[in-house]
Amino acid sequence: MYVFRTFSAEETESLGEKLGSFLDPGDVLCLYGDLGAGKTVFARGVARGLGIENHVTSPTFTLINEYQGRLPLYHMDVFRLCSPQEMEDLGYEEYLYGSGVTLVEWADIVLQILPHERLDITIARSQEGDDSREITLAPLGDRYRRLVEELMAVVHPGH
Repeated sequence: MYVFRTFSAEETESLGEKLGSFLDPGDVLCLYGDLGAGKTVFARGVARGLGIENHVTSPTFTLINEYQGRLPLYHMDVFRLCSPQEMEDLGYEEYLYGSGVTLVEWADIVLQILPHERLDITIARSQEGDDSREITLAPLGDRYRRLVEELMAVVHPGH
């Protein structure tokens, strides 16, 4: 596990942007955190790192927003789903195993259908102030371990 600390929404978004710049086709990012933790702020940064200029919003009511950039971004918010079976209606395999980047907010609701190899990202409020966040990256698989190591080299050179 790798832990990053940010002290403003801008820093959280910037960390997401740096991560987004390293992403490849088929990458899956799963976001965990309470309401207001900063999942959508982080997702906005990932989108910017993929060269997406559109304003990124949480797809809470639409379940999925698609954006075009260097790679397509499939931004899912599954908060309103009651079970993983409801993902069938979305044609989730097309997104999770496609040629774009898939970012899933509230991923714990659909753990059973997620790829075994992915990057789990937990965002939590920090005790260090209202806008402070502790962002934990847990890579599942070699691809994601290398991805996080690349990110570490940029964010914390020399560590």
